[in-house]
Amino acid sequence: MPDLIPDLAQRWPAAPDWSSAGIQGAGVTVKSVAGLYQMLVSGNLDAWNAASGMAGPGVGALALAEGDAWQARVARDRLLAVSVKPFSVAPGWHGEGFAATRMDAALHVFEIEGPGLADVIARAVTLDPAGNSPSAAMLFADVNAIAYRHGAAECLRVHVDRGLAPYLWEWFGECVSL
Repeated sequence: MPDLIPDLAQRWPAAPDWSSAGIQGAGVTVKSVAGLYQMLVSGNLDAWNAASGMAGPGVGALALAEGDAWQARVARDRLLAVSVKPFSVAPGWHGEGFAATRMDAALHVFEIEGPGLADVIARAVTLDPAGNSPSAAMLFADVNAIAYRHGAAECLRVHVDRGLAPYLWEWFGECVSL
């Protein structure tokens, strides 16, 4: 008797060993970034900043974030806070008017770096790479993502749902081999 339910998992690419995987080509290097703490914050962002010790509204699309802790704006009342150290604010609802949700396991982070970055951006998004958008949330290579530069103009960080990371990895591989 034939299988009535096909194994759709066979259609998806297998995830590489993210700790050692890397792609090089077309003037860029693509790698996975591990060990970041990520918190999605909704509501009163000024109250979040006061409670967390962070500052500012968060960077927008393709803008430059710097330091060991930074924020990317994803909506009028929502941002993704990212840090190399744990946050001092606990997840959950806070009476000051904001909610914080840990996203460490939900979002995978890629870093694309090198002089060929502009070509990758041109293939991935319809935004002007020199433009300024208040939100870092976008479609990147046809998947919902949060994308901004980090540390240098030729270094892009892309946060994507962990389940879509293998797809985006495959897309990067094809993109930089062109």
